[in-house]
Amino acid sequence: MIKVFESTAQLSKEAVEIFVQSAQEAVQEHGRFTVALTGGSSPEQLYKLLAQSPYRELVPWDKTYVFWGDERWVNLTDDRSNARMAFETLLHHVPISKSHIFPMWGEQSPEDFSLIYEKRLLNHFNGQAPRFDLILLGMGDDGHTASLFPGTPVLHETERLVKAYYLEPQSMYRITLTAPCINQAKKIVFMTFGEKKAKALREVLEGDRNPEQYPSQLIQPARGETLWLVDKAAASLLSE
Repeated sequence: MIKVFESTAQLSKEAVEIFVQSAQEAVQEHGRFTVALTGGSSPEQLYKLLAQSPYRELVPWDKTYVFWGDERWVNLTDDRSNARMAFETLLHHVPISKSHIFPMWGEQSPEDFSLIYEKRLLNHFNGQAPRFDLILLGMGDDGHTASLFPGTPVLHETERLVKAYYLEPQSMYRITLTAPCINQAKKIVFMTFGEKKAKALREVLEGDRNPEQYPSQLIQPARGETLWLVDKAAASLLSE
């Protein structure tokens, strides 16, 4: 499903309401809410709204568990850290236990830590395939999502839940949930705005299937819902 908004403010308000509803429904259904956050500029307004009334009081934070969809392999104090942004805009401002928050960072090598993070997920889901209640995603103007970048081997991963790899164009390691892991989710929300995203959005949603070039096409949950929240600028090249 695609929803088009006049402004990023309206888009972010819709995302907040989805977050709150997903949290309340998950706790009612199975006693806890498990979410994977995203980085970049897309979720900042969402996080700031969640940290404020009335939304702050509507989320059962004591039963909320926070993971991440991907991360740059940098220390949590680094300006580039997705986790740092989430802590500063949201997690430091809500009553959630530190033991419920699982950033993608450790003292190990990125490859070793990816195995540790995978085990954390399996433990959290009692050894079953992880099924997040909600995964938030953005999309780059090259069509990537999470750290699933065009032309990278991780796009072909079928077994692992979490992978770390060296992204040559950025001269850094990235760590990411894999497409098979993401596709187990109950609900996936893409937040995409800006004219620079218009071409990629058209190709992902209406173009020929080419996930090697537009990895966001890999996100197709078999038992879940995918919702695209986009602004008019990003949607400007869509046929409808």
